[in-house]
Amino acid sequence: MAENKGKGINGPCEQPATCSMQNHRFSASANRFLSCVSGDFIKVFSTATQECIHVLQGHNALVTGIALNPINHLQLYSCSLDGTIKLWDFMDGILIKNYVTGVKLFGFYTAIKEGCIYAIVPQDNDEASDTFRLVSIMLPKSVDHECEAKEMSVIFEDISQSPKCTALGRDDEYVATVKELSLFVYYFKKKKCFSFNLSAKSKKGGNNTFTVVRCHPNEDCIATGHEDGKIRLCRYCVSYQAQLDFTQMFLKKIKIFSEIVKCLFHILYSSQNFHLVSTEITIIDVGLKATGIIQGLVKGTDVKTGLVFDPRSKALVLNGRPGHLQFYSLHDDKQLFNLDIVQQEFVYQSGLQYMDLVKAAFSNKGDWLATVEELQGNTDTPDVQMKFWEFNDQQQSYVLNTTISMPHEDKITSLAFQNRSDSENGHPSLVTTGKDGFFKVWVLRDNSDIYKQSTGWSCDFVGSYHRHKALGCCFSEDGSLFAASFEGVVTIWDASTWDLKYTFCQPPGNIRSMCFGRFNCSKYLIASTDSGFINCWDLLTCALAWRAQINASILEPDISSENIAAFSFASGTSNLFIFNPTDPLPVYVHENVCQENVQCAVFVPRIVPASVSSVKHSWLVRSQLYFLTKTQDLLTFNTKSPEEGLEPIIKQMTSEESLPYTPFYTLFGKKQQQKQDNPTVGLEKTYLAGNKTQSNAFKELILSTPAHVLPPPSVLCTMFVKSLLIPKQTESPEPVSKETEMESENAETDTDSDEEQQETTKTTTNPDPATLSLPLTNVQLTKAQEKELRRIRKTDFSWVSALCENL
Repeated sequence: MAENKGKGINGPCEQPATCSMQNHRFSASANRFLSCVSGDFIKVFSTATQECIHVLQGHNALVTGIALNPINHLQLYSCSLDGTIKLWDFMDGILIKNYVTGVKLFGFYTAIKEGCIYAIVPQDNDEASDTFRLVSIMLPKSVDHECEAKEMSVIFEDISQSPKCTALGRDDEYVATVKELSLFVYYFKKKKCFSFNLSAKSKKGGNNTFTVVRCHPNEDCIATGHEDGKIRLCRYCVSYQAQLDFTQMFLKKIKIFSEIVKCLFHILYSSQNFHLVSTEITIIDVGLKATGIIQGLVKGTDVKTGLVFDPRSKALVLNGRPGHLQFYSLHDDKQLFNLDIVQQEFVYQSGLQYMDLVKAAFSNKGDWLATVEELQGNTDTPDVQMKFWEFNDQQQSYVLNTTISMPHEDKITSLAFQNRSDSENGHPSLVTTGKDGFFKVWVLRDNSDIYKQSTGWSCDFVGSYHRHKALGCCFSEDGSLFAASFEGVVTIWDASTWDLKYTFCQPPGNIRSMCFGRFNCSKYLIASTDSGFINCWDLLTCALAWRAQINASILEPDISSENIAAFSFASGTSNLFIFNPTDPLPVYVHENVCQENVQCAVFVPRIVPASVSSVKHSWLVRSQLYFLTKTQDLLTFNTKSPEEGLEPIIKQMTSEESLPYTPFYTLFGKKQQQKQDNPTVGLEKTYLAGNKTQSNAFKELILSTPAHVLPPPSVLCTMFVKSLLIPKQTESPEPVSKETEMESENAETDTDSDEEQQETTKTTTNPDPATLSLPLTNVQLTKAQEKELRRIRKTDFSWVSALCENL
């Protein structure tokens, strides 16, 4: 939705989780893989298990197009707004090539002609431009990892920005593009352009505006889609005259429900199955049976619930399909399950009133879930329902416990569970605030009778402050205090007796967001106002501790630390401030964190603490901050830059032991494995270490790299031969270990040890040239064994020769 996953914390934020299903590609390897664009990432899924096997990261901006390499279907091209075209080995997740074009790329198309692609670029390289054109880009042949590709030629001027409005046809002999009510076709060999225009309305009142174009791979046939939902076929005469024959085409043997058709974005065909792409990817076999679903973060119409963290499943929870809550796993980047809250069939019809989910909150352990539904549409009478859901261990899902109709006389503005679980009678409690000027306390009671045991939620207390609208509420960390904002006044209540303790006022302005401090800062209460200030009160002295002029719309406390995140929007950009309630000076500031207004944010605790490089990034150690923009892009901060997360250009993960051995492995790999298993075997002399290290490094390089991403054999042979050459050595004395030196000193007391030491020194300083290239086996002997060897050498064995002569 999306890693997106993105620069590090000093640049644009990571975008790993954006569900941007705008580009998809099947692999030609038995259709076993499916590549999808997700923000500035490319995710590779297995069509058999629907698991994400690789995340290709390296682009610094939104990825706008992906396509298989026509020459090698094990490779994938991608383009991005960062002005680069990258070539990937998607089977192993390796970046092979990086072409720098210097222009923003809004889409591209690969051609059968090697080294040529077609791309959609803005006029004068201005992203804000309304004029786009189709150009051809020549990709240079180079062994370098990164090279420039700036040789371009214009094919079409003033085309649509959308990549689906342009397509190549019939072995790249022509290109077709549509815009508004016009269709243009250009033949490369003939260098002729044909055009066809439609009227705005058809005879039956349909809208003829073009929305998509596709070309037949082998014929002069073009399929076009229109805003009225019709698909038309356009055929050209063999003589290439400007005559077109439009016939309507109907999809047969595809049974799709009406609600799926309305949200259908894309259809992908392969030799064995096809995909329907809406808010999810559905894999359907030839028998029209759904065999799998690939689903990440679903993009809904509006995220009214905000971002909520589920402490039980460690998932991110927010609006999904209409009337549903989606549980999204940040770790696995997939949707865990959908919870139907409204439990009504949703009908897609403009102007129709319907119930939708607007609020959600979890208890501190995730045992209870509270949701609020409101009637949407043009209505003067509010219709509100609140539901309490209890987690069922057997069903591993939430089960409806209590439904309360019209809990307030007006709309509910906020709700919060009491943080502690040891509240009155050992039951949890929930507080809601409403525009009717009241906050209500809801508690779980025992409703058991002689027939069955049951529990239910009911109202226990109602509070107000001069009948002002209650805009928000929150509990302190230990649950002992409760804060409720009534327009421009903050009230503090004792959560055990519900007595009003304090009231805080500030310059004119309503309270936007507020929260209590945590840990060592639990004595502070922080609130932001629509007048452009952040106020911090000391609850012990009931005085204003500090005030900062920041127009913050969101205050989000970190449940794992004392830090608080504040988002402000000014001059068309959003800014982030991380601060501690004890000091108004922020510990971290990130200006222009995104170009849109941030809707909501949440801190998610890390399973393993992260390592940071500087003190100013220490707020990322225990938690990770996620925030959602107005266009529903889910962004986060990463402790590492994309360059640090990228794998080397020629590197592959360790192969499985079950894979068959290659001839290279038989020659070099097996020997190398033996060295690892037995370190005492095959150790070379010191003066050969540099050359052997270079040779072994090259062997490891070529053995661990897929053959289709290696340089040409001519380059490999030269490098391989050079790695085997032994440099000429003038004098390479072998160092003597400290243990041997000590033994030599201890042996000086022996009368015959001097000759032995001289002989040993002579052998060491004047090595035999014939043994220079041979490995030396080092055998570690104990002191007793070395003394025994010296004693044996001093023993006179001349009697053996005399014995032999007698024989």
